[in-house]
Amino acid sequence: MNSDLLKVGVIGAGSWGTALADACARAGRKVVLWARSDQLAEEINKTGVNSKYLPGLPICETVYATSQMSQLADCDMVLIVTPAQAQGRIMGEFHKYLPHGIPALICSKGIDKASSQMMSQVLADTAPDLVPYVLSGPSFAADVVKGLPTAVTLAGPDIASASKVAEAIGHATFRIYASDDIIGTQIGGAVKNVLAIACGISDGRKLGDSCRAAIITRAFAELKRLGHVLGARPETLGGLSGFGDLILTCSSTQSRNYSLGFLLGQGKSLDDILKSRKSVAEGIHTAGVVTRIASENNIEMPICKAVHAVVDGRSDPDSEIARLLARPMRAEVE
Repeated sequence: MNSDLLKVGVIGAGSWGTALADACARAGRKVVLWARSDQLAEEINKTGVNSKYLPGLPICETVYATSQMSQLADCDMVLIVTPAQAQGRIMGEFHKYLPHGIPALICSKGIDKASSQMMSQVLADTAPDLVPYVLSGPSFAADVVKGLPTAVTLAGPDIASASKVAEAIGHATFRIYASDDIIGTQIGGAVKNVLAIACGISDGRKLGDSCRAAIITRAFAELKRLGHVLGARPETLGGLSGFGDLILTCSSTQSRNYSLGFLLGQGKSLDDILKSRKSVAEGIHTAGVVTRIASENNIEMPICKAVHAVVDGRSDPDSEIARLLARPMRAEVE
């Protein structure tokens, strides 16, 4: 056990934040889970369940929930599990409470739509005294709380420091592999959300398993093109935080982005879908910024572009499917 990483603060008590708090507690850490809602924090402490986001799934009894930012002031590290678009604002508030120089694990998957910045860059702007890490990979919150085997990537400044943090919060069924590719680890987690919407639309339109397999494969090609331009390493994109996360998110109704796409494919309106949901589907926000980055860098990303057109209300699933199918046939590898 790492004696200098004993107390962990988890910022954000949604499904993933709650699951990570549980995982850290199982690893022997003292865990403080911050929730924006007083009521939610009180419920977690009284019942051991986050009924709003993970109903029926008890978490480790040693997790302590609070709505007071100051109660994370003596943490040895923090996990940032806020919605990606809210990270800058929330960490701007938290910054004055947290010790300088502690590891800050970014656990939200997205790109800031206002600035086109990765979450590590947003953190550097809002909380420059924290040391950024990125935790990402194929993982559903419910699976982690149930103790089902899950493997993810933790990227840090170097392999040694990433391995130290991974050892502190990993355990038998929550396996963490160390990396030093912070940019690459973020790209996979962010872009796969957009591509999962595409797979959901395909299945919602009943286009078949073959079509979904084709979308996943061509989606991975788009992910690699973007990663190459932004400086990601190919082996990172082919690992857990890239290809692994893409497969999971593009093929399961547990995925918020896939399920949103599925409903869009069935003809539901985006407004109606969002009104019925408690949690955020980050792919909606990321689609636009990914398309913008691709356009600015002359990167061909037709699937992401199609998803953006649909969620932006400028097109519909059938029109975008027809447009993609009308693209010229060419060599698979260029």
